[in-house]
Amino acid sequence: MTRKTTVPKRRNKLIAGIAIAAITSGALGIVTFAPVMAKTTPAHTNILPVERAGFADLIEAVSPAVVAISTSGNARSQQLNMPDFNLPPGSPFEDFFERFYKDRGHKERGEVPSRKFKAQGSGFIIDANGVVVTNYHVVKSAEEITVITRDGNEYDARIKGHDLKTDLAVLEVDSDDPLPYVVFGDSDKARVGDWVLAIGNPFGLGGSATTGIISARGRDINAGPLDDFLQVDAPINRGNSGGPLFDTGGEVIGVNTAIFSPNGGNVGIGFAIPSSMASSVVNQLMDKGHVQRGWLGVQIQGLTGELAESLDLSEDKGALVANVVEDSPAQKAGIRVGDVITKFNGKSVDEMRDLPRIVANTPGNSEVEVDVWRDGKIHSLQVTVGESENDEPVELGSNDDTPKGELGLALAELNDKTRAQFRVADNTEGVLVVRVEPESAAADKGIQAGDIIKMVGNSAVSSPDQVVAGVKAAAKKERKSVLLLVERNGADRFVAVGIV
Repeated sequence: MTRKTTVPKRRNKLIAGIAIAAITSGALGIVTFAPVMAKTTPAHTNILPVERAGFADLIEAVSPAVVAISTSGNARSQQLNMPDFNLPPGSPFEDFFERFYKDRGHKERGEVPSRKFKAQGSGFIIDANGVVVTNYHVVKSAEEITVITRDGNEYDARIKGHDLKTDLAVLEVDSDDPLPYVVFGDSDKARVGDWVLAIGNPFGLGGSATTGIISARGRDINAGPLDDFLQVDAPINRGNSGGPLFDTGGEVIGVNTAIFSPNGGNVGIGFAIPSSMASSVVNQLMDKGHVQRGWLGVQIQGLTGELAESLDLSEDKGALVANVVEDSPAQKAGIRVGDVITKFNGKSVDEMRDLPRIVANTPGNSEVEVDVWRDGKIHSLQVTVGESENDEPVELGSNDDTPKGELGLALAELNDKTRAQFRVADNTEGVLVVRVEPESAAADKGIQAGDIIKMVGNSAVSSPDQVVAGVKAAAKKERKSVLLLVERNGADRFVAVGIV
């Protein structure tokens, strides 16, 4: 009803305006509406721009350095969805079903055969000598990795190094000729609303380009403690993982890694690892094959309005120190429980989750200035940053040829460092989840980095190996899921996670 009553009124005003112009002009002996029309329509002879704006030149310039990645390897097949008839001993059908299973590759009923798998992803060349960046989840289970350039050349690739906490990997290929490459830009300068270009290999359609804008910064998708994703609306899909996200200057400001999708397709929400993080990780992987991160040794929590007021802070920004690890760099520098860390090495700590990323990106053994709020004023302390141990998390279900039971989790033991990093209470026991692979079985059930797995089935667990063993035991029993007791924020809940 609103539209029906409003539109006529607007039309009446428009008609009245035209009528007045006509009467006025008529008084001058000129019957024309030109003075009215000139106010709303520019006098152009050609309404098209002289040059069409677009991304064609940019795509042509950078796409030779974007590659498709094809992987293959051996994986355990899913258990055949065959009914269990519970045949009685001596049944005449018993031999028939045994032959049925053996004909399909099973040594005996209940054993799952191996099968060859193939997968595809994206990547980009950052060095003319053949250095390729991609996501680790694209290549982690592969026995053979092939890099395919835009002109169709194929190269056997090997993994130079990988980092589970950021899901990045560096590959190497051998080429007789220099390869085209692109360079990392500065994602810290990228703003919400800036145009971006994604090029990759979605669904095996290599060389696909899509555009959009940065729709948000600093996204935490509960994949790991260092989450700081750029959110983009440039359409990215399965197979885009590991591909580059370009700014309009042709520099890589992100590595496309994950999508939010209720239905498996693109819905306009994609996530890219910012180049400010990726470039540092890639440089270390190229130099050492692994990543060494800084360590401070504090357990922190976020500030609320009430906490800020009680500490005489004007705003709830910073990281509140809830615990200091004994003999840690923080303790040696004089950081105390109750301090609010507001700045670390010249970088502001606006939110609690900013601090772990800033510390992790700080080289070990370097001396930095840390500002803390204490007793109503800022104190500047000198801290010698420690080096985190190269404690690569355990990937659930890897490293042997038994049924894997992949859940998409990376696990670590609880110790002083991991408790401080993930803010786990001293009296909590179990196994720490340090990363959840996007779109995995665990992610589908809502498991997040920082969760504690306390039981697998009916057995308590205290090490990653015990979790792995429990999941494999469930897989061998042909179960479709495994029961986990998971603690989050002091609350326990059982979760049945599908076994792949």
